[in-house]
Amino acid sequence: MITAALVFGPSKLTITSKIGAVYGYSLLWVVIIAIVFMAVFTAMSTRIGVATNQSLLASVKQKWGKPASVAMGLGVFLVTTSFQAGNSVGVGIAVGELYHTSPVPWIIFFNAVGISLLFFRSFYSVLERTMIVLIFVMLFSFITTFFWASPDPVKIVKGFTTPAIPEGSQGLIIAFVASCFSIVGALYQSYLIQERIRMNPALRQAKNDSTTGIIILGVMCAIVIICAAAILNPKGIAVNSATDMAKALEPIFGENASTLFLIGLFGAGFSSLIGNASVGGTLLGDALGLGSNFSSKSVRYLVALVMVIGALVAVRFGKLPLELIVFAQSVTIFVVPFIGTAIYMVGNDKQIMGDKVNSPLVKIVAGIGLLVIFGLAIINSKELFFNNPLFK
Repeated sequence: MITAALVFGPSKLTITSKIGAVYGYSLLWVVIIAIVFMAVFTAMSTRIGVATNQSLLASVKQKWGKPASVAMGLGVFLVTTSFQAGNSVGVGIAVGELYHTSPVPWIIFFNAVGISLLFFRSFYSVLERTMIVLIFVMLFSFITTFFWASPDPVKIVKGFTTPAIPEGSQGLIIAFVASCFSIVGALYQSYLIQERIRMNPALRQAKNDSTTGIIILGVMCAIVIICAAAILNPKGIAVNSATDMAKALEPIFGENASTLFLIGLFGAGFSSLIGNASVGGTLLGDALGLGSNFSSKSVRYLVALVMVIGALVAVRFGKLPLELIVFAQSVTIFVVPFIGTAIYMVGNDKQIMGDKVNSPLVKIVAGIGLLVIFGLAIINSKELFFNNPLFK
């Protein structure tokens, strides 16, 4: 649930809205592809967390040395910090639109709320409950919008079962798969399961299923695409941000529909704001040898640092600056394939994994997923370094 909530942020809401608004139901099949790969890597990461008492970065250090684990932790910290401003902006705009005020006070307020959660003795329990509540807030918002939209069931089925790549859609397909098939989110799953086991050691022997949360992630993505396809596509309304979707709902279904969607956007923003910061702080703390669990004060301070930096950038610029996006994408291109390879290799290591080592089927599917990750990295590097005006 936590992994699903942190992956489904304002950027995901924007991408899914745009896919439905521009290409209707035709790209629903992409959701299944991305979710299958995400589910496989998340389950693999879960098994890694259960199979060993050491963190995933400690396993990386054991296999490839300290420089590899430090590079991985630092890379994740830089990526999460760079994208944190977008989560702050999402929260601020969602609440600001609801109350017709500036987003700045809300950015400051909700980052302060996020940081205050760190002071609870059992931060993991608070994080888990908060994320579950936010997931259900998002599900309620989007499912209600879904019924308002009255989508075409025949077109929905066709969108899922008949793969098509409309002209000009490649960029959005790549953006969606890259953001939904989140290797950083999958990596964090191993830390989350170890935190749960730390609180309740009996869970190590229980069945630890990560698939439900990832299915919910896929359901939310699909619902937003379907809503945009049903409402915006027939009217030719373009979407450049998640708030455009909310504004488009109002003249068609009234203020209540717009309000509901903005509540969903708030849930997406606030869950990612907390979750994204937790990922960055935890991984950097582990890489620097400061601990990898939420009981560590150093980890909590690093999580707070990610929130503070994101809030400062959001308040100063009102959005995620282009230069910061380019920097984050540059780091992501090099870090994500390395993380994916590390998870895959550790999952295949019988000495570390024991009876939880990857099965032949998982090795094949995850191997294909790894090829997808490298393919996306090559495509993104080409777009970033050769087609970006900042590099010309």
